[in-house]
Amino acid sequence: QVQLVESGGGLVQAGGSLRLSCAASGGTVSWYSVGWFRQGPGKEREFVAAISRSGTSTYYADSVRGRFTISRDITKNMVYLQMNSLKPEDTAVYYCAADPRRTLPIRNEDYDYWGQGTQVTVSS
Repeated sequence: QVQLVESGGGLVQAGGSLRLSCAASGGTVSWYSVGWFRQGPGKEREFVAAISRSGTSTYYADSVRGRFTISRDITKNMVYLQMNSLKPEDTAVYYCAADPRRTLPIRNEDYDYWGQGTQVTVSS
């Protein structure tokens, strides 16, 4: 089964940018739809973005559309989340997850495999 490890989180000022990385091992990212989720303080984990197994389709939550971009590099077996124009409300632990069945899953329960998360803090 695939293992996922996130990296790239940190502290950034509002308006700044970060790029999160999700490294896959034990499986190829092209076998899975991969999503990014986040969980802010006192909040439930919520969907952020997803990329399909084919890599040709993406989908975003309304709150990040136009600011965040999900992409992948098959040669490196990596999935990325480029986050621009960050806001304090983007502060959360960010997780990547993989689903071998669906095209663009957006629910937590759709995903079989999860990483451990990386903290993103946006200061005002």
